[in-house]
Amino acid sequence: MSKDNAKAPHVIDLAVLNSYLSSACPSIGHVKSAEKFAGGQSNPTFKLTTDNGVYVLRRQPPGKLLKSAHAVDREFRVINALQGSEVPVPKAYHLCEDASIIGSMFYIMAYVEGDIFWNSALPEIASSATRGAMYDEMNRVLAALHSVDIESAGLRDYGKPGSYFERQLSRWTKQYRASELEHVEEIESLIQYLEANLPKDDGQVSLVHGDFRLDNMMFDMSDPKKPRVVAVLDWELSTLGHPYADLAYQCMQLRLPSDIAHAAGLGGLDREQLGIPSEQEYINAYCERRGIDAISNWTFYLAFSFFRLAAILQGVVKRAHDGNASSEKAMQLGAMVRPLAQIANQTIHQSE
Repeated sequence: MSKDNAKAPHVIDLAVLNSYLSSACPSIGHVKSAEKFAGGQSNPTFKLTTDNGVYVLRRQPPGKLLKSAHAVDREFRVINALQGSEVPVPKAYHLCEDASIIGSMFYIMAYVEGDIFWNSALPEIASSATRGAMYDEMNRVLAALHSVDIESAGLRDYGKPGSYFERQLSRWTKQYRASELEHVEEIESLIQYLEANLPKDDGQVSLVHGDFRLDNMMFDMSDPKKPRVVAVLDWELSTLGHPYADLAYQCMQLRLPSDIAHAAGLGGLDREQLGIPSEQEYINAYCERRGIDAISNWTFYLAFSFFRLAAILQGVVKRAHDGNASSEKAMQLGAMVRPLAQIANQTIHQSE
């Protein structure tokens, strides 16, 4: 590693990268620049400009990592498996599992042109009809994702089937404990509720994204009446799991207060006026697309989503604390852990 790389852990040595790619993936051409995209807490992502065009490189962050975190190899595998499906993903080019090349595992995919929207209320969209159409398109993609035939996609061994929430609760509790820097009473109450109210496994298994939300979609907005999702991004947390985990996670995001930093939801806003479907309307549209009558245990799924996000953010804080997070916003995100648990506990009490 060069002195420059030692000072800036996310700088890529282009000479080394080009030397490797010239035989490993010559089709992308000679890399002239690697520019890090702003934002993103987890896997540093770069825009590669080559003499053949523009591509995207995603790598694991350098440094010691939590077990099973930052699985860029899994991201690559699922993007590859979804090529040509109803779930829009970028073309996958190459996975490098040899950490010695640039300091961590990485993969290269196509650069997709499209718009990313960071605020759930879509303030930059002028028409309420367009906002409604964008949410309906997200709903379509989510239902399509959960309808993927796992067997024919070659993903039968992409995760353990069954007992998804039991395993996830155990996993994220362990991840949270491994990242814990202080005792948070609200988190302890939430964990107690989740352990006491774990629903019986209903046998549903699908491919789940794990971080399905507005700002992980790229939209083609050329026709405001028919906005299209052209790429679903950030598959790091994808696995075989329970489809309601993705649905509840997205609805959880939309319940967050509209004024919360870095993760503005729709809490306190007039969704009808914005043209955005209510939570029940969104669930109903999803159920109709998948031929489901209703969803039971909804409060558990929501509460679990709040806890899981809190555990993920706590991991970001721990990495920043240890000096290897990929964004300066990491410590600010840590301030959201307690409020997330508070909202989850309020949701539980309201349903009871």
